[in-house]
Amino acid sequence: MRRARRALPSLDVRPWPLAACAAALALAAAAAPAALANDPGASAANLRSAAARVVTALLNRDGAGACAVLNAPLTATERGRTCAQRWDTRSAALLGERHGAALLRADLRATSTAAVTVLGEHGSIALPTPLLNGQSRFYWTQNCWMLTR
Repeated sequence: MRRARRALPSLDVRPWPLAACAAALALAAAAAPAALANDPGASAANLRSAAARVVTALLNRDGAGACAVLNAPLTATERGRTCAQRWDTRSAALLGERHGAALLRADLRATSTAAVTVLGEHGSIALPTPLLNGQSRFYWTQNCWMLTR
């Protein structure tokens, strides 16, 4: 025995409200990057400077200096160790590796010419040896570029 198919209720959808919503969303999405584009601080030059500060801090075994350029969530104390202690250890490990200092110096030289990509409030720099988790990504916050995951 076959069951009778019920007709679906018809929806009275007018195209103009959907178009208005789509336009509003598009304008909102475009406004944030446009506002950031007008911020002269969110430039490739400033991102290069932030990358150079991180590399210089690592070369100088200055964990606190590196932490000054980290995005806030990365600066928290973990397992009883402060950000500066963790980055001091990271710096010592990098410099203790064979050619570690040479790799960091190469990164420092590359900061002035490496390709920089800025998309809205996120940016990256193509360094020979990435700074964190295989990447050199930065986040524009509080009027400065901060290294992030």
